Order: sequence, then C-alpha cells, then structure tokens
Amino acid sequence: MRRTPEPYLWLLFSGGGVVAALLLPVLVLLFGVLMPLGVLDWPSQADLAALLAPLPVRLALVAVVLLCLFHAAHRIRFTSEEVLGIARFDLVIAVLCYGAALAGVVVAVLLLF
Repeated sequence: MRRTPEPYLWLLFSGGGVVAALLLPVLVLLFGVLMPLGVLDWPSQADLAALLAPLPVRLALVAVVLLCLFHAAHRIRFTSEEVLGIARFDLVIAVLCYGAALAGVVVAVLLLF
C-alpha cells in the first residue's frame, strides 16, 4: 500500500480552520473595526515590540500563520480542482498551493525572528 501525505494535509486543514474561526474574527474586530472607529487606542510600536519580545509569543504567531496558510492552500487546491474541473493537474496545483503556504510561513519566520 502506498503511503500518502493526505492525512497530514487534512490535519493542517482542520487545525487551520479552527484557528481561523477562533482568532481571526477577534483580530478583525480589533484592528478592522474598534481601533479605526476610535473605540480603542492603537497600540504603540513599543507596546507591539514588547508583546513580540517573548519567544513563546513569536512561536505561537508562526503556528497561527502556518495553520491559516495551510488551511487556505488546502481549500484553494480542492476548490480549484472541483469548480474549474482541472483535477488532472492535481500534482501541479498541490505543489503550487502548499509551496505558496510554505513560502508564507518562511516569510513570517523571517519577519518574526
């Protein structure tokens, strides 16, 4: 029986869906609604630098970025294959989608560390 990475990709997809559903609405509410309306003050650069100083916080942000990007890559892969009817290019689409997600994670790591 041939081994496939598909279960691990589905694991990243489901984990990314949970993270996106729980954390992204809060960030949108804070940075997209409450702060622009003046309900909350914008954090200063020093406050954000102090928030990102501990290593566990930076690692958690990398994990959030990783899960959200792989969730999006998985969704884009299967949606494009089903809706556009290009399932015969599955390997190319998978490499492009997951490669872009991996590149985004590398950029996040470079920016945070």
